[in-house]
Amino acid sequence: MNPKYEAAFKPFTFRSGVEIKNRITMAPMTNTAAHENGEVSDKEVAYYQERAGGVGAVITACTYVTRNGKGFPGEFGADSDSLIPSLRRVATAIQEKGSKAILQFFHGGRICPPEELLDRQPIAPSAVAAERDDAVVPREMTADEIDEIIKAFGEATRRAIEAGYDGVEIHGANTYLIQQFFSPHSNRRTDKWGGTLEKRISFPLAVVDAVKKAVSDHATKPFIIGYRLSPEERENPGITMEETLQLVDKLADQELDYLHISVGGFWNGSIRDDNDQTSRVVMIHERVGDRVPVMGVGMLRTPDEVMKAFETGVPLIALGRELIMEPQWVQKVQAGEEDKIRTTLSKKDQKELAISDKMWEYYTGIPGWLPIV
Repeated sequence: MNPKYEAAFKPFTFRSGVEIKNRITMAPMTNTAAHENGEVSDKEVAYYQERAGGVGAVITACTYVTRNGKGFPGEFGADSDSLIPSLRRVATAIQEKGSKAILQFFHGGRICPPEELLDRQPIAPSAVAAERDDAVVPREMTADEIDEIIKAFGEATRRAIEAGYDGVEIHGANTYLIQQFFSPHSNRRTDKWGGTLEKRISFPLAVVDAVKKAVSDHATKPFIIGYRLSPEERENPGITMEETLQLVDKLADQELDYLHISVGGFWNGSIRDDNDQTSRVVMIHERVGDRVPVMGVGMLRTPDEVMKAFETGVPLIALGRELIMEPQWVQKVQAGEEDKIRTTLSKKDQKELAISDKMWEYYTGIPGWLPIV
């Protein structure tokens, strides 16, 4: 291995005590390959097996904690004890290759496609539709429903523990339910769950508490708890960076293992103000990085680009599309073969890379997301 890359391959120990062998993780990415009943498919397991081993940890695609939170076709579930064997298949596939397995979970809220829901009715903090094409008006959640979903995050954590995972990632990003409670656009409530910034933060913190309690009650060994967040929203009213810095201050007090910053590019500035080009990942690291490790992600294609990101002091980097194209990205860098890293995809690569037809269709349908030749 080229000595200039060695810093990325030093072990990292989380607050919980879990150690990963290097500082590169696989980012959570939608697979759309599960069965309708929420069980993982053989193709999905093969996809994880192909990409585990090099990275220190694999963060799975998001799983729903309640059936009315399913956000994608082909998404696997964590909402029932009957799915623990399914969850275990993914954890085992990852761990057998030598990486830690982290289960990401969420509730889609108002973003859930009606056709994926049993009653075809998305729910959300308030009856306010998202500002996107074909968005439907969600039904405002009752206080009891809010309590039930908070408990569901705790129950999904228990299932992850019983399925053998090394940790969980709370998906509070990408406009899904946890972010919807934090957002002044989607949360217009006037009860204890909405109104002031402090009240809008209360749901994310309640979810964190439920997850932490489940770990305390059920884990018999160190267990990772991460939290993913999106720094800003384009909508007005919408989440601002000033509000997010207050959120991460609160999260940094929760003794989490890491904060994962969901952005399109590691170096991207504000999506609200074109004149503000300061990296949101770096801003959050500078704010709370001395209290909670920050994980950066986004458009870091080459080993040199990854090392430049590490130079900011951010201790963990997640790779997404890079590992779709090149499952052996880490191994090739370690072997001094970075010049052999695949940087484009063609249809003939699909089978070799264990990409299901549905996943291929999903990602190639996003203009420019993958460099297809």
